[in-house]
Amino acid sequence: MKKFLFPLILLLVVLIYQSCIDSTPANQRVIMIGIDGFGTEGYLQAKHPHMDSLFADGVISLTTRTVMPSVTMPNWTSHLTGAGPEQHGVFNNAWEKEQHPLDPQEVDEDGYFPSIFKVLKDQMPHAKTAYYYNWANLIKPINQKYLDEVKFEEEDGFSANYQAAFDFLKVNRNSPSLVFLYTVHVDHAGHSYEWLSQEYISAIEQLDLELGEFVSQLKSEDLYEDAHILLFTDHGGVGTGHGGTSVAEMEVPWMIRGPQVEQGKKLASPNSNTNTALVVSRIFGLEIPYESWIGKVPEGVFKVN
Repeated sequence: MKKFLFPLILLLVVLIYQSCIDSTPANQRVIMIGIDGFGTEGYLQAKHPHMDSLFADGVISLTTRTVMPSVTMPNWTSHLTGAGPEQHGVFNNAWEKEQHPLDPQEVDEDGYFPSIFKVLKDQMPHAKTAYYYNWANLIKPINQKYLDEVKFEEEDGFSANYQAAFDFLKVNRNSPSLVFLYTVHVDHAGHSYEWLSQEYISAIEQLDLELGEFVSQLKSEDLYEDAHILLFTDHGGVGTGHGGTSVAEMEVPWMIRGPQVEQGKKLASPNSNTNTALVVSRIFGLEIPYESWIGKVPEGVFKVN
């Protein structure tokens, strides 16, 4: 009898593990839409019917605060790490892993400040992660070993990345998935023509069309209803620049929709770019093991059971 006991126990463990994987909630599909330079003023002036439709049944904040300075790499790092520059050490767009003035307060085994991708992979090794971008420096503070797919699109292009993200979600439809889908072209329109110029507004509206097509694809493959989708940015701008503390630079849109999220509400509580990773962690049911993650989940984002 004893000789059969170990194989039976082993089989039971395997079955329980497989059951946990197979029963993973479909709503553990999270898509993070990142639009660089998309200030609240631009949001209020541009036409974006697809964005409006997407988040009509979600939660929207138009007064989310960027971290300081209001520039690109510090803020995207904050979105993806739940911390500010004081913690992750990324203060400007020239940051390099081997050359920076202030070290992170905590690091992983490779010397990177821990990201939401690491937290997810550590606690859900079978989860699938992807990172799509078109500004080369953006990914430098992120440890890529926690990413299953990374794609860079040249010359401010973003359509190929949106298609790649859809294909990734389709292939991994039965796994928990976290996708970061970023574009810099709105920011570059601001730098080239001024924030709130017609070219800048057109860049937002161009992105809205792509977003509408992306959502249509998700719906066609039954990948939409159970998905949590966030849309957020790093900063706004004034004239042809940013980095200051004006409202136009520091207040930005932040949006979320999904089965766990409140419906049709404006976020009343204060929000910060440091909160995004904590919100994603809440969706996946993850524990945050890092004291240097200072963000929190704003009250009013999730439904109260």
